Amino acid sequence: MPAVNFTVRWPDGQEFNAYSPSTIIHQHLQHDASYPVEEFMQRAETALDAASERVREVKGFSCSSAMDTLSQLRHTARSFNQGEVHVSFVQTP
Repeated sequence: MPAVNFTVRWPDGQEFNAYSPSTIIHQHLQHDASYPVEEFMQRAETALDAASERVREVKGFSCSSAMDTLSQLRHTARSFNQGEVHVSFVQTP
């Protein structure tokens, strides 16, 4: 199952290197796109939940890395009432 790494840049310029165990993330977040914080979190939650479920379907257990990523995103998002989050996908060789 191909994993996807992506960078999240928060409204204050802080960057976070995120991980999805599945390419399903591309159905919910676009490369080089910005989203209001609340919309980003809705999209990220849906995407990472779906990615973790794909792992469960294949391996019989959910992906703890996807849930860790989601937890970290939730924690940081609480710091922002407004602003935009910028997403870019990391190219792997």
